[in-house]
Amino acid sequence: MQLRSRQAVFFSAKLLLSIAVLVYIAGGLDLNQLKIQLLSVDPVMFLLALALVLLQTFLLTGRWELIMRALNVSLDWMGAWRILMISLWFNQVLPSSAGGDAVRIWLLRRRGVKWSQAVKGVAADRFTALLGLVILMVIGMPMLLSRVSNDAAILAIGGLTLAGAVGTALLLTLDRWPERLIARRPVASFVRFGSFVRHLLLHFSSREVLLGSALLIHLITTAAAYALAVGLRAQLSIFDAFILIPPVILLTAVPISISGWGVREGAMIACLALVGVPSEQALSISLLLGAISVIVGVMGGVIWLTSAERGSYAAAEPSDHSLDFALPQVDKASSRP
Repeated sequence: MQLRSRQAVFFSAKLLLSIAVLVYIAGGLDLNQLKIQLLSVDPVMFLLALALVLLQTFLLTGRWELIMRALNVSLDWMGAWRILMISLWFNQVLPSSAGGDAVRIWLLRRRGVKWSQAVKGVAADRFTALLGLVILMVIGMPMLLSRVSNDAAILAIGGLTLAGAVGTALLLTLDRWPERLIARRPVASFVRFGSFVRHLLLHFSSREVLLGSALLIHLITTAAAYALAVGLRAQLSIFDAFILIPPVILLTAVPISISGWGVREGAMIACLALVGVPSEQALSISLLLGAISVIVGVMGGVIWLTSAERGSYAAAEPSDHSLDFALPQVDKASSRP
């Protein structure tokens, strides 16, 4: 009961934050102009953006399947895609993307995948996505400096990029830290996880495909946002989209609101304002991108209601509750240095 109470409090806080930010944004805009912008979007460009996001789910499935293969877990592609789509549905109806990740883990357990493998696979998938985003932001920083003259914005985006890069580097090198700092149990789990991800990036046989997919997936989100900008006739170049959309994606991923609503809109307005995109157009891009995520999520909900994932898989094995992130022995033998 206490756990449910905490979950209700967290959900309420996130819901209130999403509503508060959206109300605050709306209060400073011309709502009639916003309505005109939303209704004037080119349907062809909207459908293109939707198609890109759907394509993204296939690449997400491929990346996750590679990671699970590194853990000696064989997932059929269609089954993995269904699980991913179902998790996107739960991302829309649960307080944060962590809810969708929990559903992925649960569905893997129903397939008989061990608890430790399921958690490692989903966590490594999330971290790989973060790594790809940080790399794109690092690449985009010199371009940002040449394109934007707002010192506060440069400091904010630069600080966000630096924090992501430093945090990533620290996690991947935790096992090199002094023993007295990493021996404690909670830290030791992160040490093993960092070692596992480093193994994926440096020694896994499909490491190039894994990292390439992490970059491409975020570039597809950027392309979808750019397609919506074109559909709204916003003055946003593909160059500016490449620089400014990744920070929006990163801020949206912070689990402080409901499916990123509110945070995404505020970040989109702030970032696109740096290159002269009016607030109404920036908000329209964000709302349409959110609408596309809802459409894809609803597709996942239909899959959930009509597929075998609701209950036909074997019961999960109750014996494995370890969060050991040690490297899988079979994959180490099949990897190349």
